[in-house]
Amino acid sequence: MTDFLAPARLGQLTLPHHLLMAPLTRNRAEADGTPTSLMAEYYAQRASAGLIIGEAATPNAVGQTYPDIAALHTDRHTDGWRKVTEAVRAAGGHMFLQLQHGGRVSHPATTGLTPVAPSAVPLPETIFTRQGQLPAPVPRAMTPDDISATVADFASAARRAVDAGFEGVEVHSANGHLLHQFLAGNTNRRTDAYGGPPERRVRFTVEVTEAVAGAIGAGRTGVRISPGGTVNGIQEDDTAALYPALVHRLRDLGLAYLHVVRADLGDELYRRLRADWPGTLIGNPVLTDLTTGAVARAARGMLASGADLVALGRPYIANPDLVARLRRGAPLNPLRERYLMYVGGADGYTDYPALADR
Repeated sequence: MTDFLAPARLGQLTLPHHLLMAPLTRNRAEADGTPTSLMAEYYAQRASAGLIIGEAATPNAVGQTYPDIAALHTDRHTDGWRKVTEAVRAAGGHMFLQLQHGGRVSHPATTGLTPVAPSAVPLPETIFTRQGQLPAPVPRAMTPDDISATVADFASAARRAVDAGFEGVEVHSANGHLLHQFLAGNTNRRTDAYGGPPERRVRFTVEVTEAVAGAIGAGRTGVRISPGGTVNGIQEDDTAALYPALVHRLRDLGLAYLHVVRADLGDELYRRLRADWPGTLIGNPVLTDLTTGAVARAARGMLASGADLVALGRPYIANPDLVARLRRGAPLNPLRERYLMYVGGADGYTDYPALADR
Protein backbone atom coordinates (compact mmCIF):
# COMPACT_ATOMS: atom_id res chain seq x y z
CA MET A 1 0.00 0.00 0.00
CA THR A 2 1.53 3.30 -1.09
CA ASP A 3 -1.67 5.29 -1.74
CA PHE A 4 -1.43 7.70 1.19
CA LEU A 5 -4.72 9.35 0.23
CA ALA A 6 -6.71 6.11 0.54
CA PRO A 7 -8.83 5.57 3.68
CA ALA A 8 -7.10 4.01 6.68
CA ARG A 9 -7.90 2.60 10.10
CA LEU A 10 -6.44 3.13 13.54
CA GLY A 11 -8.07 0.77 16.00
CA GLN A 12 -11.76 1.63 16.02
CA LEU A 13 -11.22 4.86 14.08
CA THR A 14 -11.83 5.08 10.34
CA LEU A 15 -9.52 7.74 8.94
CA PRO A 16 -10.04 9.53 5.62
CA HIS A 17 -6.41 8.94 4.58
CA HIS A 18 -2.99 7.92 5.92
CA LEU A 19 -1.54 11.37 6.72
CA LEU A 20 -1.48 12.34 10.40
CA MET A 21 -0.49 15.66 11.89
CA ALA A 22 2.45 15.13 14.24
CA PRO A 23 2.57 16.80 17.68
CA LEU A 24 4.07 20.27 17.29
CA THR A 25 4.93 22.49 20.25
CA ARG A 26 3.83 26.04 19.39
CA ASN A 27 3.88 27.95 22.73
CA ARG A 28 0.38 29.44 22.41
CA ALA A 29 -1.12 28.32 25.73
CA GLU A 30 -1.81 30.62 28.64
CA ALA A 31 0.90 31.06 31.26
CA ASP A 32 -0.66 28.32 33.42
CA GLY A 33 -0.80 25.87 30.50
CA THR A 34 -4.48 26.31 29.63
CA PRO A 35 -5.23 26.00 25.89
CA THR A 36 -6.55 29.15 24.24
CA SER A 37 -9.24 29.93 21.68
CA LEU A 38 -6.44 30.64 19.21
CA MET A 39 -5.24 27.04 19.66
CA ALA A 40 -8.77 25.79 18.98
CA GLU A 41 -8.82 27.80 15.76
CA TYR A 42 -5.38 26.49 14.73
CA TYR A 43 -6.31 22.85 15.19
CA ALA A 44 -9.75 23.22 13.61
CA GLN A 45 -8.07 24.70 10.52
CA ARG A 46 -6.12 21.43 10.22
CA ALA A 47 -8.99 19.05 10.94
CA SER A 48 -8.66 17.45 7.49
CA ALA A 49 -5.59 15.59 8.79
CA GLY A 50 -6.34 11.89 9.13
CA LEU A 51 -5.65 12.27 12.85
CA ILE A 52 -4.22 15.22 14.75
CA ILE A 53 -1.82 14.32 17.55
CA GLY A 54 -2.09 17.40 19.75
CA GLU A 55 1.02 19.14 21.00
CA ALA A 56 2.86 17.96 24.08
CA ALA A 57 0.94 18.63 27.29
CA THR A 58 2.60 18.26 30.67
CA PRO A 59 0.99 15.93 33.24
CA ASN A 60 2.26 17.93 36.24
CA ALA A 61 3.77 21.32 37.05
CA VAL A 62 7.39 20.23 37.36
CA GLY A 63 7.22 18.66 33.90
CA GLN A 64 6.81 22.00 32.10
CA THR A 65 9.61 22.75 29.67
CA TYR A 66 9.21 26.32 28.36
CA PRO A 67 6.85 29.27 28.87
CA ASP A 68 3.34 28.97 27.40
CA ILE A 69 3.51 25.19 26.98
CA ALA A 70 0.17 23.39 27.25
CA ALA A 71 -0.61 21.29 30.33
CA LEU A 72 -3.23 18.82 31.51
CA HIS A 73 -3.35 18.48 35.29
CA THR A 74 -6.11 20.86 36.42
CA ASP A 75 -9.81 21.23 35.68
CA ARG A 76 -9.06 24.48 33.87
CA HIS A 77 -6.66 22.67 31.55
CA THR A 78 -9.27 20.01 30.87
CA ASP A 79 -11.92 22.59 30.04
CA GLY A 80 -9.52 24.40 27.72
CA TRP A 81 -8.63 21.25 25.82
CA ARG A 82 -12.32 20.34 25.55
CA LYS A 83 -12.88 23.51 23.53
CA VAL A 84 -10.10 22.42 21.20
CA THR A 85 -11.45 18.93 20.62
CA GLU A 86 -14.98 20.26 20.13
CA ALA A 87 -13.74 22.65 17.45
CA VAL A 88 -11.85 19.89 15.66
CA ARG A 89 -14.74 17.45 15.89
CA ALA A 90 -17.12 20.08 14.50
CA ALA A 91 -14.76 20.41 11.53
CA GLY A 92 -14.81 16.63 11.01
CA GLY A 93 -11.49 15.71 12.62
CA HIS A 94 -10.10 13.33 15.25
CA MET A 95 -7.48 14.02 17.94
CA PHE A 96 -5.05 12.21 20.20
CA LEU A 97 -2.98 14.23 22.69
CA GLN A 98 0.70 13.79 23.39
CA LEU A 99 1.67 13.69 27.08
CA GLN A 100 5.19 14.91 27.80
CA HIS A 101 7.26 15.50 30.92
CA GLY A 102 10.34 17.64 30.28
CA GLY A 103 12.51 16.17 33.02
CA ARG A 104 15.79 18.11 33.04
CA VAL A 105 14.54 20.23 30.12
CA SER A 106 13.03 22.80 32.48
CA HIS A 107 13.99 25.71 34.71
CA PRO A 108 12.83 27.18 38.05
CA ALA A 109 12.42 30.53 36.29
CA THR A 110 9.57 28.90 34.37
CA THR A 111 8.04 26.53 36.91
CA GLY A 112 9.25 27.78 40.30
CA LEU A 113 10.42 24.21 40.89
CA THR A 114 13.72 22.33 40.67
CA PRO A 115 13.60 20.04 37.62
CA VAL A 116 13.67 16.29 38.17
CA ALA A 117 15.42 13.67 36.07
CA PRO A 118 16.67 10.09 36.32
CA SER A 119 20.06 11.41 37.48
CA ALA A 120 21.55 14.75 38.51
CA VAL A 121 22.92 15.45 35.04
CA PRO A 122 22.12 18.93 33.69
CA LEU A 123 21.20 19.83 30.16
CA PRO A 124 24.50 20.79 28.45
CA GLU A 125 23.11 24.02 27.02
CA THR A 126 21.07 27.04 28.02
CA ILE A 127 17.29 26.88 28.22
CA PHE A 128 14.72 29.49 27.20
CA THR A 129 12.72 31.19 29.97
CA ARG A 130 10.72 34.42 30.23
CA GLN A 131 13.98 35.97 31.41
CA GLY A 132 15.73 34.86 28.23
CA GLN A 133 18.28 32.10 27.79
CA LEU A 134 19.57 30.88 31.15
CA PRO A 135 22.06 28.17 32.11
CA ALA A 136 20.30 24.86 32.69
CA PRO A 137 20.08 23.92 36.38
CA VAL A 138 21.23 20.62 37.82
CA PRO A 139 18.09 18.48 38.13
CA ARG A 140 17.22 16.50 41.21
CA ALA A 141 17.55 12.75 40.78
CA MET A 142 14.11 11.17 41.12
CA THR A 143 13.42 9.00 44.15
CA PRO A 144 11.26 5.87 43.95
CA ASP A 145 8.38 7.95 45.33
CA ASP A 146 8.95 10.58 42.62
CA ILE A 147 8.82 7.85 39.98
CA SER A 148 5.60 6.38 41.34
CA ALA A 149 3.98 9.80 41.58
CA THR A 150 4.98 10.69 38.01
CA VAL A 151 3.58 7.44 36.67
CA ALA A 152 0.31 8.24 38.44
CA ASP A 153 0.36 11.78 37.00
CA PHE A 154 0.57 10.39 33.46
CA ALA A 155 -2.39 8.11 34.13
CA SER A 156 -4.40 10.98 35.61
CA ALA A 157 -3.61 13.21 32.61
CA ALA A 158 -4.70 10.43 30.27
CA ARG A 159 -8.06 10.22 32.02
CA ARG A 160 -8.39 13.99 31.74
CA ALA A 161 -7.58 13.78 28.02
CA VAL A 162 -10.42 11.35 27.38
CA ASP A 163 -12.74 13.50 29.50
CA ALA A 164 -11.70 16.49 27.34
CA GLY A 165 -12.75 14.66 24.18
CA PHE A 166 -9.53 13.16 22.85
CA GLU A 167 -9.71 9.75 21.21
CA GLY A 168 -6.55 8.74 23.04
CA VAL A 169 -3.07 9.85 24.08
CA GLU A 170 0.51 9.45 22.94
CA VAL A 171 3.15 8.76 25.60
CA HIS A 172 6.18 10.83 24.64
CA SER A 173 9.34 8.76 25.10
CA ALA A 174 11.42 10.72 22.58
CA ASN A 175 13.34 13.91 21.82
CA GLY A 176 15.35 14.08 25.03
CA HIS A 177 12.49 14.56 27.48
CA LEU A 178 12.01 12.67 30.75
CA LEU A 179 11.15 9.21 29.45
CA HIS A 180 13.92 9.43 26.87
CA GLN A 181 16.28 10.56 29.63
CA PHE A 182 15.59 7.27 31.40
CA LEU A 183 16.35 5.38 28.18
CA ALA A 184 19.68 7.06 27.39
CA GLY A 185 22.85 6.08 29.19
CA ASN A 186 24.34 9.57 29.38
CA THR A 187 21.33 10.92 31.31
CA ASN A 188 20.49 7.77 33.28
CA ARG A 189 23.32 6.88 35.66
CA ARG A 190 21.13 5.06 38.13
CA THR A 191 22.21 1.79 39.74
CA ASP A 192 18.73 0.70 40.86
CA ALA A 193 16.03 -1.16 38.90
CA TYR A 194 15.65 1.81 36.51
CA GLY A 195 19.30 2.05 35.45
CA GLY A 196 22.11 -0.04 34.05
CA PRO A 197 21.47 -2.36 31.10
CA PRO A 198 18.82 -1.55 28.46
CA GLU A 199 16.35 -3.99 29.98
CA ARG A 200 16.27 -1.86 33.14
CA ARG A 201 16.44 1.56 31.49
CA VAL A 202 13.23 0.86 29.54
CA ARG A 203 11.32 0.19 32.76
CA PHE A 204 10.08 3.75 33.35
CA THR A 205 8.64 4.11 29.84
CA VAL A 206 6.98 0.71 30.21
CA GLU A 207 5.48 1.59 33.60
CA VAL A 208 4.13 4.91 32.34
CA THR A 209 2.64 3.23 29.28
CA GLU A 210 1.07 0.45 31.31
CA ALA A 211 -0.44 2.97 33.73
CA VAL A 212 -1.89 5.06 30.89
CA ALA A 213 -3.27 1.97 29.16
CA GLY A 214 -4.75 0.83 32.45
CA ALA A 215 -6.43 4.21 32.91
CA ILE A 216 -7.98 4.67 29.46
CA GLY A 217 -7.47 1.39 27.59
CA ALA A 218 -4.57 0.12 25.51
CA GLY A 219 -6.46 0.85 22.30
CA ARG A 220 -6.39 4.54 23.21
CA THR A 221 -2.66 4.58 24.01
CA GLY A 222 0.26 5.18 21.66
CA VAL A 223 4.00 5.61 22.29
CA ARG A 224 6.47 7.85 20.47
CA ILE A 225 10.19 7.04 20.24
CA SER A 226 13.19 8.63 18.50
CA PRO A 227 15.91 5.95 18.19
CA GLY A 228 19.35 7.48 17.93
CA GLY A 229 17.99 10.99 18.50
CA THR A 230 20.37 13.56 19.97
CA VAL A 231 17.95 16.41 20.75
CA ASN A 232 18.38 18.00 24.19
CA GLY A 233 21.83 16.55 24.78
CA ILE A 234 20.89 12.87 24.48
CA GLN A 235 23.56 10.29 23.65
CA GLU A 236 22.64 6.65 23.08
CA ASP A 237 25.57 4.26 22.96
CA ASP A 238 23.43 1.14 22.62
CA THR A 239 20.52 2.20 20.39
CA ALA A 240 20.48 -1.13 18.52
CA ALA A 241 19.87 -3.02 21.78
CA LEU A 242 17.82 -0.40 23.62
CA TYR A 243 14.81 -0.09 21.33
CA PRO A 244 14.29 -3.79 20.61
CA ALA A 245 14.29 -4.23 24.42
CA LEU A 246 11.65 -1.53 24.73
CA VAL A 247 9.50 -2.92 21.92
CA HIS A 248 9.76 -6.39 23.46
CA ARG A 249 8.20 -5.04 26.67
CA LEU A 250 5.49 -3.04 24.88
CA ARG A 251 4.50 -5.33 22.04
CA ASP A 252 1.99 -7.46 23.94
CA LEU A 253 0.08 -4.59 25.56
CA GLY A 254 -2.26 -4.16 22.58
CA LEU A 255 -1.40 -0.48 22.14
CA ALA A 256 -2.94 1.75 19.48
CA TYR A 257 0.39 2.43 17.80
CA LEU A 258 4.14 2.90 17.92
CA HIS A 259 5.27 6.27 16.48
CA VAL A 260 8.87 6.37 15.19
CA VAL A 261 10.40 9.84 14.79
CA ARG A 262 12.61 10.55 11.78
CA ALA A 263 12.14 7.03 10.49
CA ASP A 264 14.92 6.04 8.08
CA LEU A 265 13.74 3.67 5.37
CA GLY A 266 17.21 2.25 4.90
CA ASP A 267 18.03 1.83 8.58
CA GLU A 268 18.45 -1.72 9.84
CA LEU A 269 17.06 -0.86 13.28
CA TYR A 270 13.91 0.66 11.77
CA ARG A 271 13.36 -2.51 9.74
CA ARG A 272 13.81 -4.61 12.87
CA LEU A 273 11.37 -2.51 14.87
CA ARG A 274 8.81 -2.83 12.09
CA ALA A 275 9.27 -6.60 12.09
CA ASP A 276 9.05 -6.83 15.89
CA TRP A 277 6.07 -4.51 16.34
CA PRO A 278 2.81 -6.45 15.82
CA GLY A 279 0.45 -3.47 15.57
CA THR A 280 0.10 -0.14 13.84
CA LEU A 281 3.37 1.68 13.21
CA ILE A 282 3.40 5.40 12.43
CA GLY A 283 6.43 6.62 10.51
CA ASN A 284 7.60 10.22 10.75
CA PRO A 285 9.82 10.73 7.67
CA VAL A 286 12.84 12.97 7.32
CA LEU A 287 11.87 15.88 5.05
CA THR A 288 14.58 18.10 3.60
CA ASP A 289 12.40 19.66 0.90
CA LEU A 290 8.94 21.01 1.76
CA THR A 291 7.39 20.76 -1.71
CA THR A 292 4.31 18.90 -2.92
CA GLY A 293 6.41 16.33 -4.74
CA ALA A 294 8.84 15.77 -1.87
CA VAL A 295 6.08 15.31 0.70
CA ALA A 296 4.22 12.89 -1.58
CA ARG A 297 7.38 10.86 -2.23
CA ALA A 298 8.18 10.72 1.49
CA ALA A 299 4.65 9.53 2.32
CA ARG A 300 4.73 6.82 -0.35
CA GLY A 301 8.17 5.75 0.78
CA MET A 302 7.08 5.47 4.41
CA LEU A 303 4.14 3.26 3.51
CA ALA A 304 6.27 1.16 1.16
CA SER A 305 8.75 0.62 4.00
CA GLY A 306 6.06 -0.98 6.14
CA ALA A 307 4.64 1.97 8.06
CA ASP A 308 0.84 1.90 8.41
CA LEU A 309 0.39 5.66 8.80
CA VAL A 310 2.54 8.72 8.12
CA ALA A 311 2.99 11.61 10.58
CA LEU A 312 3.94 14.99 9.11
CA GLY A 313 4.92 18.08 11.06
CA ARG A 314 6.18 21.16 9.22
CA PRO A 315 3.99 20.64 6.12
CA TYR A 316 0.90 20.93 8.34
CA ILE A 317 2.24 24.05 10.06
CA ALA A 318 2.32 25.99 6.79
CA ASN A 319 -0.61 24.29 5.07
CA PRO A 320 -3.85 23.93 7.01
CA ASP A 321 -5.30 22.28 3.87
CA LEU A 322 -2.27 20.09 3.20
CA VAL A 323 -4.33 17.09 2.08
CA ALA A 324 -6.31 19.12 -0.46
CA ARG A 325 -3.07 20.47 -1.89
CA LEU A 326 -1.58 17.00 -2.21
CA ARG A 327 -4.74 15.68 -3.86
CA ARG A 328 -4.61 18.45 -6.47
CA GLY A 329 -0.84 18.58 -6.84
CA ALA A 330 -1.03 22.24 -5.80
CA PRO A 331 2.03 24.08 -4.47
CA LEU A 332 2.60 24.20 -0.72
CA ASN A 333 2.91 27.36 1.31
CA PRO A 334 6.54 27.94 2.30
CA LEU A 335 7.29 27.72 6.00
CA ARG A 336 7.83 31.22 7.34
CA GLU A 337 10.53 32.45 9.71
CA ARG A 338 11.41 29.86 12.29
CA TYR A 339 10.99 32.24 15.23
CA LEU A 340 7.29 32.60 14.40
CA MET A 341 6.79 29.01 15.50
CA TYR A 342 7.24 29.89 19.15
CA VAL A 343 6.59 33.61 19.75
CA GLY A 344 2.84 33.41 20.37
CA GLY A 345 -0.01 35.12 18.56
CA ALA A 346 -1.60 34.50 15.18
CA ASP A 347 1.44 35.38 13.05
CA GLY A 348 2.92 32.22 11.61
CA TYR A 349 0.19 30.22 13.35
CA THR A 350 -3.36 30.71 12.10
CA ASP A 351 -2.64 33.09 9.21
CA TYR A 352 -1.32 30.59 6.64
CA PRO A 353 -3.70 30.73 3.65
CA ALA A 354 -5.72 27.80 2.32
CA LEU A 355 -6.24 27.25 -1.40
CA ALA A 356 -9.77 28.61 -1.08
CA ASP A 357 -8.33 31.90 0.18
CA ARG A 358 -6.42 32.55 -3.02
